[in-house]
This record gives sequence, structure tokens and C-alpha cells, in this order.
Amino acid sequence: MQMITYLNFRGDCEEAFRFYEQHLGGQPGAIFRYGGSPMAGTAPPDWADKVMHGSITIGGQQLMAADVMEGQYEEPKGFSLSIHTRSADEAERIYHELARNGQEVMPLEKTFWAERFGMVVDRFGIRWMINCGEAEPE
Repeated sequence: MQMITYLNFRGDCEEAFRFYEQHLGGQPGAIFRYGGSPMAGTAPPDWADKVMHGSITIGGQQLMAADVMEGQYEEPKGFSLSIHTRSADEAERIYHELARNGQEVMPLEKTFWAERFGMVVDRFGIRWMINCGEAEPE
């Protein structure tokens, strides 16, 4: 069995995937668009190029997503995607990229369990936790 996270976007799925490719080292997968698909008749005419189903692989984990039409889209809540890094520098870089034009929820800082931990909601409305290594004993 394999569990894969599936996200919904409000029309900016492809932009989010490009952002995740650039800043998280994601590898693009298949993208299927509303136009030319069996779903074409249910989508607004200006949604032909929107993502009906797509995937990207980040850190060896596949992430799937789609653009969801207005009236069906629900803002993500009740979950976070968690990134674990090997270095504090990498955690800092990722945290700041995801926070840019998004919302910082918890500053990235040393905690009792991690060298760095912080939370953000990116500009696409996705909540992320960034975690780096174990804290050194004091």
C-alpha cells in the first residue's frame, strides 16, 4: 500500500507545482488538463488549460493535485505538509521561500526537539511545517 497526498488548488495548481519544482527540488510528473478531457464539459470555458490532475515528486514522495472549480474549492485546513531537512541552512532557505508572499505561522527557530522548526502557509494556501534535525543537548 502507498499513501499519497492529494491537494486542491483554486486555479493555480500549475503555478504551485512550478514554485515547488524551483524551491523544493520537485520533479514534475504527468499533467492532465480539463480541455480535451471527459471533464471539459463540466469546467468553465476559461479552464481548458487548468490542471484536472497532476503530480510532482518532492524528496522522493509523490504529491498529486488538481485545480478545483469555484463552488467546490475548500480552503485547506486540519493538516500540514512536513519537510525534514538535514541542515539548518536548508531549513532556513525553504522556510523563507515558502513564507514569501504567504503567512508565517510560527517562526523558524531552535526548539527542544529540533535544531530548527517553523510553520508557514504558502501563497497557495498550503500549510507547511519545516523541521531540521534534533536539537543539541544543552
